Amino acid sequence: MAVWRASEVFFDPEGKEKQIAALEERASVPNFWGDQDNAKKILREKAQLTGVVQDFRDVFSRVDDTAQLFEMARIEGDGTVMEEVDSDMDPLAKAVSSLELKLMLSGEYDRGNAIITIHPGAGGTESQDWAQMLLRWYLRFAEKSGFKTSVIDVQEGEEAGIKSATVEITGDYAYGYLKAETGVHRLVRISPFDTNKRRHTSFSSVFVMPEIDDSVHVEINEADLRVDTYRSSGAGGQHVNKTDSAIRITHLPTNTVVQCQNERSQHKNRETAMKVLRAKLHELEMRKKQEHKDSLQSDMKDISWGNQIRSYVLHPYKMVKDLRTRVETSNTDGVLDGDIMPFIEAYLARPAKAQVE
Repeated sequence: MAVWRASEVFFDPEGKEKQIAALEERASVPNFWGDQDNAKKILREKAQLTGVVQDFRDVFSRVDDTAQLFEMARIEGDGTVMEEVDSDMDPLAKAVSSLELKLMLSGEYDRGNAIITIHPGAGGTESQDWAQMLLRWYLRFAEKSGFKTSVIDVQEGEEAGIKSATVEITGDYAYGYLKAETGVHRLVRISPFDTNKRRHTSFSSVFVMPEIDDSVHVEINEADLRVDTYRSSGAGGQHVNKTDSAIRITHLPTNTVVQCQNERSQHKNRETAMKVLRAKLHELEMRKKQEHKDSLQSDMKDISWGNQIRSYVLHPYKMVKDLRTRVETSNTDGVLDGDIMPFIEAYLARPAKAQVE
């Protein structure tokens, strides 16, 4: 168990508990809520540290139980118990690996929910179909990861696929994991829409934002908003087609547009659209404050050649390759079914590796 003890030093739960205690002390002062923004920031930091420590304690308890079981089986020569210990090792190793990955997710919003937007780029119907494939596999990834999903808005393509989609992914570390997916995704395949069966290249962009809760102040002036209502369309909106329940909100100063049509109630659609707007405006403000433009912003300028973060080749061979980390796999069917965690893990590990080097 020496390796685990070394890992305990790496995770440093005692150090984090001291940080939590210090934050609790700051939160106990009489004028704590005098500065609400700072107070909410302190509480967010405390909640994040508490979550990390609890995750560590849970995994450590499992490791400790398994170690004791192993020692008992060794002393008593009990093969049945030893087989039980052996069967526990693989899921336990995965739990430790997952904990290490979560430790890398120390950003302010990493532990929270995510909002994903998908837009087809160069390639017409081909790219619209590719955008729908991306939407489908992110929903599959979320399902496999234990996240909940809510499709906020989908604009169907004329012939096939989608013109755009907005999805909310809810769960612990949803944003931390999925932020790795922001960028342009390139697909190479034999076109199902080409009667001559020629090879086509399609592009779609994915943008992932953290969901911003009420503890983060985002100033939105109602006078700066243009609100349009319309009838929902497509499979997701058939139950409300008879009423103008769908909402489109335009933030005029930034020309930011959001829309929602997944609820029967116009009020609920407006509430959801405002949540997406807050996230978009917050993300925009964060980028403005950076000394250098975010690399994601530059990647998203042109959804075409030369800007992709990952390539998916289905013909003449099968290969998915992340151009940022050089991680690749020939299991294209698995990737298209949502098995993208190896790419996410490699992307998240990249900054830590660079620091070591």
